[in-house]
Amino acid sequence: MTEARNTFAALSDDDRWRIAMAKDRRFDGAFVTGVHSTGIYCRPSCPARAPLRRNVRFYAAAADAEAAGLRACKRCSPNTQSAEEACVLAAIKAIRAEGAMTLDQLSDLTGYSPTHFQRLFKRTVGLSPAAFARALREERVREALEGGASVTQALYEAGYSAPSRFYADTKGRLGMQASDWRNGGKGRMIHWSVVPTSLGAMLVAATGKGVCCLAFGEGEEELRARFPKAELVEGREEFRALFEQVIAAVEEPSIDNSHIPLDVKGTAFQQRCWEALRKIPAGETRSYGEQAAMLGNPKASRAVGSANGANNIAVLIPCHRVVPASGGVGGYAYGPEIKAELLRREGADQKELF
Repeated sequence: MTEARNTFAALSDDDRWRIAMAKDRRFDGAFVTGVHSTGIYCRPSCPARAPLRRNVRFYAAAADAEAAGLRACKRCSPNTQSAEEACVLAAIKAIRAEGAMTLDQLSDLTGYSPTHFQRLFKRTVGLSPAAFARALREERVREALEGGASVTQALYEAGYSAPSRFYADTKGRLGMQASDWRNGGKGRMIHWSVVPTSLGAMLVAATGKGVCCLAFGEGEEELRARFPKAELVEGREEFRALFEQVIAAVEEPSIDNSHIPLDVKGTAFQQRCWEALRKIPAGETRSYGEQAAMLGNPKASRAVGSANGANNIAVLIPCHRVVPASGGVGGYAYGPEIKAELLRREGADQKELF
């Protein structure tokens, strides 16, 4: 209930109205739509004909709508859990307890055909059952490493049959090796420099795999706090071309910077949030609730905000493109002025932001 109310608070009435008009089932459970001309309330995805906007009010939960004198819609049953929702929750519970399961096993569990359940699960969760199981295992590995477990112990306890399976699962994604989580960058060489930009001095740092930090107004002290056991090397000639690409991306954030390699660390959820940020086109913005919906979990707006705040790479992982649903630029680690200027350079709609 608390999570749902957080999601409700993160959305404006205009957001809720757009969601209801789109009949977006990803927000079912995040709020209900009360139609005071008919005295009923519905799920956002209710297939009934759209009401007039002036007759609609939004409520965080069914109980709030009923307290206002409304009754549940018989067509979409907003006060009950659907059979499909119950099946997805049962599958999630089974995967958490047993680990990865085949579609045939999930089909036997839920009573749906394998193909139909695959579509249903992905539509509800945002991931296929197999991808959800992989993300869950990766999350358990990282939690164990942060808790002090050895790499091998963490991998086996999470259900990997061999370390090679973990690295095969995570190959090509944003993120450092598992051992880097536990060792604070031990054994890694990080090349760094503080470079001038039109937005102020900017710290750029990179490993041999890609950029691992980009921050305004920071220097070696802050970088060492992030990677206390790494070897820091200032200003190497062979990294000049990469640093120049980063500067160009800051000066013109509207240009495509997906070719710039990144090497960042984060939990599986954080990395999904950061990957979602990189999919927001330049010149567009999203609310925290909308970003959470991109991940298939519209109730996770608070967790999304925390993940965005943990982002070490400004601009290239564009957390500046997430703004409050209520309007305005919102907060930013390096100040709202820099955030506003980045959005201006990208061509974001200034009337919506100011």
